[in-house]
Amino acid sequence: MIKYVAISFMAVLLFACNNTKSQHPAQSSEDLKAKELLQGIWVDDETESPLMRVKGDTIYYAEPQSVPMAFKVIRDTLYTYGNDTVYYKIDKQGEHIFWFHAFEDNLIKLHKSEDLNDSVAFTGKTLHVIPAYTEVTKRDSIVTYNGVRYRAYVYINPTKMKVVKTTYSEDGISLENVYYDNVMHICVYEGKKSLFGSDIAKQMFSEVVPADFLEQTILSDVKFIKVSRNGFLYQAILSIPESSVYSIANLTVGFDGKLVISPVK
Repeated sequence: MIKYVAISFMAVLLFACNNTKSQHPAQSSEDLKAKELLQGIWVDDETESPLMRVKGDTIYYAEPQSVPMAFKVIRDTLYTYGNDTVYYKIDKQGEHIFWFHAFEDNLIKLHKSEDLNDSVAFTGKTLHVIPAYTEVTKRDSIVTYNGVRYRAYVYINPTKMKVVKTTYSEDGISLENVYYDNVMHICVYEGKKSLFGSDIAKQMFSEVVPADFLEQTILSDVKFIKVSRNGFLYQAILSIPESSVYSIANLTVGFDGKLVISPVK
C-alpha cells in the first residue's frame, strides 16, 4: 500500500514522468560548442546569486545538499542525468547568457559570473547529508499470548548508506539530495530463549514495493503491532525523505522463527 499524500509531490512525479529517457533523441549528436559555452559559474539574473557551476560534463549546484549531475546539450535542449533524465528547453544561449525553461515552463535567466567571490559557493563544498536518526534507538514491547510472556524488540540503527532523492527547486530545477538510510534489527524472546533475531534492510522489500519507489526511500521505522496465532506482526515504513509519501509493509515472525514480508492489504 503506497500512499501518495502530498499533492505537490504528485505534480513533481508527473513532471518527472514527462521528462524521461524516452524524450531523449538518442540518434542526435551532442552539441559540443554549446557545452563549451556553458563552462563556468552561472548567476541568477534576478537574485544575483550563484546557481550552478559547469565543469566538463558535470553541473554542480550551489544547493549544499545536492549531488553533481552529468549533462548533455542536444539540439536546443539541456539534458541532466540522475535518478531521472530531465530535459530543459534552451531559450537563449551565448558566451555570457543562458536562458532555459524549467518546471511549469518557468523561464530561468542566468548570466556568467565575472566575480571571483562567486566561486566560494562551490569551492571546498562538502555534501550535506541529512540522517533520519543520529543514534541507535531501542523499543521493547512485552506481550502475552496463550499464557506465555514474550519480549519483542526493535533497534533502529543509523548507517552511512546513502539514498538519493530527486527533488525540485522553487524554480523547477531538478536536484538530487542525499540522505542516510537505516537498518532495523528485530528480535523476539520467550523468556531467555531467542525465537528470532535479524537485521532488516530496505532491499528486503523489493518484492512488495515498486523498484523505482524503493530506490528513493529510506527505511524510516519498524513498529511492533501485535501477536496472534500467525506470529509477531511488525510494520515497516519506507518513506521518501522530507515528504508525506510512504509505503507500509508487514513483517510477520512466526513461532517457528521464520520471517514473512508481505504487502498491507
